[in-house]
Amino acid sequence: MPRIISANLNGIRSAHKKGFFNWLAKQDADYICVQELKCQEADMTEELLGPHGYHGHFHYAEKKGYSGTGVYSRSAPDNKRIGFGCAEFDAEGRYTRCDFGNLTVISLYAPSGSSSPERQLAKFRFMEAFLPHLEQLKAEGREVVICGDWNIAHKEIDLKNWKSNQKNSGFLPEERAWMTRIFDEVGLVDVHRVVAPEAADYTWWSNRGQAWANNVGWRIDYHVATPGIAATAHAVSVYKDERFSDHAPLIIDYKL
Repeated sequence: MPRIISANLNGIRSAHKKGFFNWLAKQDADYICVQELKCQEADMTEELLGPHGYHGHFHYAEKKGYSGTGVYSRSAPDNKRIGFGCAEFDAEGRYTRCDFGNLTVISLYAPSGSSSPERQLAKFRFMEAFLPHLEQLKAEGREVVICGDWNIAHKEIDLKNWKSNQKNSGFLPEERAWMTRIFDEVGLVDVHRVVAPEAADYTWWSNRGQAWANNVGWRIDYHVATPGIAATAHAVSVYKDERFSDHAPLIIDYKL
């Protein structure tokens, strides 16, 4: 009965100082996908590389203090893949894949387009490159769970102020349609919505104003999975009792 956690840390060293790994030790998780490491391999201490006996595998961005993904697991993976084969985004450290038997666990950090028009164009390029990769993953015939920060809220229920954000990155019609294609055409599943179809759960809050205090958030962190393992998901939660980042950990329990 694996427990899989996805957590954008907004800096792994910062999250560590805020108690993330102390919390993690109590979660009995089998796989933990982390994003936005904001560090290089040389910055990773032993307690970041393998906390509490976990095996850690990471994809670091070439740019210092930027992006990065990783997967922690109880057992060592049979195989791993760093990057998904697109040079532009592999240089940004956005994809870590680990295989365990017939299960593939992937940590993904999709680009944000909110900082500039140029980054929005980069996000569109990522979407164009990543959709065929998702089709290839589905065709492998394995059970796959892609955890991470997709930087898109799919539906109106997925963000508090959806009406005022329809022209903003993260809720653009093109982005939402792309997510719909992943679910309706590729055939992957938004696991959170299988378990809690009506829950107004958010995973990210702006640092502006009182967004966290007032729960004015966005659901942009997902478990996107193949139908077989998605159908076994039976519990979902967003951990908000402590704050390690501007995102909250997303926890889903499966029966595999």
